[in-house]
Amino acid sequence: MDRRSFLTTSGGGALAFLGIPDAEAVTRRVHSAPEGAVRVGQGEVHAIGEMVKVLGDSAAEYGGGHVRHLAIGYLTHNVGPWLEGRYTETTGRQLYAATSRLSHLIGWMSHDHTDTSGTTATARAYYTHAYRLADEADDPELAATALRGLAVQAMDLGPRHHPTALALAEKCVEHARHISDPRVSAYYQSTLAEAAALDGDHRLAARSLAHSQTSIERTADTPTGTSWASHFTIGRWAHASGMILARMGDLPAAQTQLHQALAVHGLDRRRSRAHVLGHLGTLHLRQGDLDGALTVWTEFLDTADGVHSTRIRDTAEEIRLRLTRYPHDPDAQALTQRATTLLTRTS
Repeated sequence: MDRRSFLTTSGGGALAFLGIPDAEAVTRRVHSAPEGAVRVGQGEVHAIGEMVKVLGDSAAEYGGGHVRHLAIGYLTHNVGPWLEGRYTETTGRQLYAATSRLSHLIGWMSHDHTDTSGTTATARAYYTHAYRLADEADDPELAATALRGLAVQAMDLGPRHHPTALALAEKCVEHARHISDPRVSAYYQSTLAEAAALDGDHRLAARSLAHSQTSIERTADTPTGTSWASHFTIGRWAHASGMILARMGDLPAAQTQLHQALAVHGLDRRRSRAHVLGHLGTLHLRQGDLDGALTVWTEFLDTADGVHSTRIRDTAEEIRLRLTRYPHDPDAQALTQRATTLLTRTS
């Protein structure tokens, strides 16, 4: 399917809000940049890539709210003038691709830090810009990743948005169908599996999860690349798999996968590790294992200290609410107080 027409084809109605990308943005700039426009070359493209790495590493460690303002400032004050500059077509497409990564990162940060008014719409806008930039750069992986960001956001917005999430996840997989990297396939197929599970289509969820597993098992000896999807490791897959299995009602298998993610594969980012620990504690409690939940949630609170993430706050609030059922358990009440303190510090 032509990369510029897929939004308007059958089944693309749920994606209409993205709009149609400007198919001539780069070539128009190449031929009509005004006199005095800043000259842009490989140095600027490389600089954006390095900033995305630095800012992304910090956000992965301490949450989307930690350096979001720095990323927005860099996009506005540094990258913005470069997009309006003078460059060759080759450099222009590389510049658009690098800016797509930055815009996607800001979308992820906004999605992960939704305490302030309007950040839900802001995340969606940045993901949309990331898609348009990636499409103009002719980079299907970046475009598919932007669609994935929109799909995950739709999942988090509640049941009314789950059909949209599923449509976006399906288009994400379709858009990346010719990419050979098995990590990429595993990443997008796991997103489709989660969207399908949320929408109640467990057959599609199981099929997509199996496809994702087959792909991720081919990456054992494959070094990670620099793209967003190429960082989808076996540990991150185990986390995703656990969440999907939980949504499908298989709590013991889900618990096994989350333990695998933490104990066997390890997760070296504080936010990621805290996120998994929060879910794992909930699974213990749902299966009647209060002591196991308290142990895991204690580690969650230790790990989450200093992380600025809405998902981490949501987990702390969940701990506080779920443990109200145990008013006579001193360990549960002590943990409730710690969760309340975390919420107060991150408000």
